[in-house]
Amino acid sequence: MESLFLQRLHSPQRPVIIFDGAMGTNLQVQNLTAEDFGGKEYEGCNEYLVHTKPEAVATVHRQFLQAGADVIETDTFGGTSIVLAEYDLADQAYQLNQTAATLAKSVAAEFSTPEKPRFVAGSMGPGTKLPTLGHIDFDTLERAFCQQAEGLFDGGVDLFIVETCQDVLQIKAALNGIEEVFKMKGERRPIMVSVTMEAFGTMLVGSEINAALTILEPYQIDILGLNCATGPDLMKEHIAYLSEHSPFVVSCIPNAGLPENVGGQAHYKLTPLELKMALMHFIEDLGVQVIGGCCGTRPDHIKALAEIAQTLTPKPRHPQITPSAASIYSTISYEQENSFLIVGERLNASGSKKCRDLLNAEDWDGLVALAKTQVKEGAQILDVNVDYVGRNGVRDMHELVSRLVTNVNLPLMLDSTEWEKMEAGLKVAGGKCLLNSTNYEDGEPRFYKVLELAKKYGAGVVVGTIDEEGMARTAAKKFAIAQRAYNDAIAFGIPATEIFFDPLALPISTGIEEDRENGKATIEAIHQMRQQLPGCHILLGISNISFGLNPAARQVLNSVFLHETMAVGLDAAIVTANKILPLAKIEPEHQEVCHHLIYDQRQFDGDVCTYDPLTKLTTLFEGKTTKRDRSGDANLPIEERLKQHIIDGERIGLEDALAEAIKKYPP
Repeated sequence: MESLFLQRLHSPQRPVIIFDGAMGTNLQVQNLTAEDFGGKEYEGCNEYLVHTKPEAVATVHRQFLQAGADVIETDTFGGTSIVLAEYDLADQAYQLNQTAATLAKSVAAEFSTPEKPRFVAGSMGPGTKLPTLGHIDFDTLERAFCQQAEGLFDGGVDLFIVETCQDVLQIKAALNGIEEVFKMKGERRPIMVSVTMEAFGTMLVGSEINAALTILEPYQIDILGLNCATGPDLMKEHIAYLSEHSPFVVSCIPNAGLPENVGGQAHYKLTPLELKMALMHFIEDLGVQVIGGCCGTRPDHIKALAEIAQTLTPKPRHPQITPSAASIYSTISYEQENSFLIVGERLNASGSKKCRDLLNAEDWDGLVALAKTQVKEGAQILDVNVDYVGRNGVRDMHELVSRLVTNVNLPLMLDSTEWEKMEAGLKVAGGKCLLNSTNYEDGEPRFYKVLELAKKYGAGVVVGTIDEEGMARTAAKKFAIAQRAYNDAIAFGIPATEIFFDPLALPISTGIEEDRENGKATIEAIHQMRQQLPGCHILLGISNISFGLNPAARQVLNSVFLHETMAVGLDAAIVTANKILPLAKIEPEHQEVCHHLIYDQRQFDGDVCTYDPLTKLTTLFEGKTTKRDRSGDANLPIEERLKQHIIDGERIGLEDALAEAIKKYPP
């Protein structure tokens, strides 16, 4: 049954809901002494006041309720054991949160009426340690938030607010802690997340608002917005983005302007009227439905907001949601207009000798450099696979991913046959990842285990066409497995837009008879998936198709095969981007031979093969390389060398040439 708060939030009248103002600011004006806090060692620990001087906290709650607030927040902003440990109060975390919630509920009950019910939000602040920067590990943070959430739940809060969020990985830990409590108690309550965008335009760890939304979109939250750091003026651009793209109710809880240092104290100068006018615009023009005040806001500010809540209706919103992956910094859409999603393949120990050698040497800087090279080559997502016999893959994934997330501005595809390795990466990757892959090879338990990880950490999934009988070779079998997985994943709660199918390109280059149909079968399977599995995405590791051929032949065959698969619905590929050629750069005869090979168009005279495109392709590229002979380039003028780099699309040596050109023609 939907809670009373959600009934009000989703009422057809779409009322504006008013949160309270700043707890800290309004405690400070009471001139509390060290004695009020329980002694000098606890001075400044506002959360302890619910035990030592609860009337001070109750006074703040009453003032905001008298001003017209619909929701008051518990005095638990720093209520995790991690923060309380700084005052040697970690062991009292559960009790202090429960007490704070009970206190707030009792005060809210004094003002609540059937016409104007009052609610209590359990405040969960960010703490003092950022997991993305390695200050604390995910599991420890999740346990601390779970303990806090249980205390708030048992104290009777109507909803949870994860607020002043500065690190997307911290948000994931908090949400999972709350979800654990819901499982224990057998009851859900609404969740609100409020991120903090600094004056320089991103969250503290560098996340843009589009990244934050993409990362949080998979989670079961009800309200998403902004609070703290700035006044409403600097929030407008971010709120406008949420208004256009967020599937959640939008909130805005700003400071009373940017803080100014006056006599060693933070001073906020935005008046109640100025705050009221700014948020009026957000409601009428951007569809914001939840407003309130953060640092520096007093009861007068909330009273001004309560006045407009009685007369304004939020503008109707029609958000446009784009399925995407995200690094902690920015997003990349799954659907690329007139192209395909490029997944870089070189950070894969199973397929790249260079990656394997760097991993064995534990050259983490070298692996990060390899990742950065792929960024320059045009990759949009990085496939990360550390599967290598004899190594501790869980440790390797943790070590590598923890470095990639802050050094590379691309989303990650965590690739492993073992879910434990995937989770090791997810615990340090605050972005929205893809999990490559799951399948039915070991039955359904592992398939569902990867889906569980996807839900917990907010990731997309790649499903390979393998079942209990093995790897599918025919188009019919590939499609049947995909259809089974599609239905199972959606029933489990994974949206179709978060499912990628990998129909597994198998070599057509071996000369073995049963391999001859592999290319055609893959293309037919992609066509069926695109037609009959709406919303999904289709991905291939392209280079498997040409295994064993000369590098020059591989480049051409891979490029033609990619073009053929895109024509029937492929929208993502694991490739080395600069090794794919546009058809216009492939000779017509070479294209024709590749087509014949892909569709197995051999010619026979009786039982005798008179034309084999595999033999023809091998002959055409015998002795050829993928690189143009540049031995004489050093003698060419710099202008001519740059021109040749552009014509050939050759990146090797390009940076040196550009540096020489800049030297010759300084800006």
